Amino acid sequence: GMQKRRDGEGEEEPAKSVEGWILFVAGVHEEATEEELLSLFDEYGEVKNINLPLDRCTCYVKGYALIEYADLESAKQAMRAVDGNELNDQILRVSWAFLKGPIRDR
Repeated sequence: GMQKRRDGEGEEEPAKSVEGWILFVAGVHEEATEEELLSLFDEYGEVKNINLPLDRCTCYVKGYALIEYADLESAKQAMRAVDGNELNDQILRVSWAFLKGPIRDR
């Protein structure tokens, strides 16, 4: 079978997507732009992709973004640095978009 993965890492290990390592950013201001997010996150490494979903009715940002990094260390650094910081007077919450295994409350 496909059960060959034994890294011996902690439970909070993120799952690597096909493309890279993806952070889920909550608390994004409805008028935030991809440029603002990029300038915030590219300090920590190469950002491969930003997904900033818009609400189709209001055309404003839905309040979250997905930031994709090429490598894990950059993503980890960005998460530590940005989580709890403010952008446009709103607190950003950064977590892994995808985790291996069940997600439990901390």
